[in-house]
Amino acid sequence: MVIDPISDMLTRIRNAIARKHRNVKIPNSKFKLEIARILAEEGFISSFEKIDNDKFKYIKIDLKYSDKKVSVIKDIRRISKPGLRVYVNKDNIPRIVGGFGTSIISTSKGVMTGNKARQIGLGGEVLCSIL
Repeated sequence: MVIDPISDMLTRIRNAIARKHRNVKIPNSKFKLEIARILAEEGFISSFEKIDNDKFKYIKIDLKYSDKKVSVIKDIRRISKPGLRVYVNKDNIPRIVGGFGTSIISTSKGVMTGNKARQIGLGGEVLCSIL
């Protein structure tokens, strides 16, 4: 049983990148699908696909590499954890490396990037940061 499914997802992605895998399979949930959607929109992954087998449902994430086999994702970190939740208001949404990275925020209007939450004027829980 996984206590923190978001951390598990990020760790699977981090481990797949370290081993230069082309894709990674992650157990399915709506929340993880939203995070994968944001990663694809921001250009950190090539694509993602929800797969329903008879026994298991999972998300297949195709990782993105440069021409020199270097991953597009340099660093991916969990910010808010089950033991220490991190909430911010609209004025304190973190900028990752001066705007080169992305933060993913869970707001009352759904999961979105920090930039989009800042534009809409919403705060929320800072889930993770990607560089």
